[in-house]
Amino acid sequence: MKTLLLCLMMAAPLAGQSRDRDFLTADEIDQIREAQEPNERVVLYAKFARARLDLVKSLLSKDKAGRSVMVHDALDDFSKIIDAIDDVADQALSRHADVKKGMISVSNMEREALPVLRKIRDSRPKDLERYEFVLKTAIETASDSMELADGDLDRRGREAEARDDREKRAVRDSMTPTEKAAAQKEDEKVEAQKEQQKKAPTLMRPGEKKQDKQDDKQQEP
Repeated sequence: MKTLLLCLMMAAPLAGQSRDRDFLTADEIDQIREAQEPNERVVLYAKFARARLDLVKSLLSKDKAGRSVMVHDALDDFSKIIDAIDDVADQALSRHADVKKGMISVSNMEREALPVLRKIRDSRPKDLERYEFVLKTAIETASDSMELADGDLDRRGREAEARDDREKRAVRDSMTPTEKAAAQKEDEKVEAQKEQQKKAPTLMRPGEKKQDKQDDKQQEP
């Protein structure tokens, strides 16, 4: 928490110069890159969203000058993190991956966050007007995301897959004939690789693992 607060304090003087900034810290970005499995990623994102909410509560508990900028940015980060969660979930579900474990973590986080955000809104802090819009956005984003997390994941996956197909078709329709031919060739190459992987021959016996095979070789005279 202290590290996150320090990062925001260092960024605050630049707020008037530019609002283009990452919604994750450098360390958080590294953690996300290392988490390749969808469930691991959404659980991490949920952890980061909780950290932003804790930061907001900490900032609002002290009447210090300049806090409104940091509250604004933390709330903005919170919404963007949730958007990232939904993107990861939709991509995973469109590929028929199981993200139930991650969605439980996300739903729990959002269920805890919403009463806190609404309490901030209803308490009307004196500097509320400086971050009222991002607070409203955070409430709406968390509410919509929780509804998705608690909903029918199979249906969400089908909808995400259909949406991806529409977007791909729209991109293809905008291509030149040469670009379409190149894209088609790449698709065929990917499909061929998938088929090759399925048909890859193996000398291992049923139930035998690769490590077992290596151990057998090492024991041969």
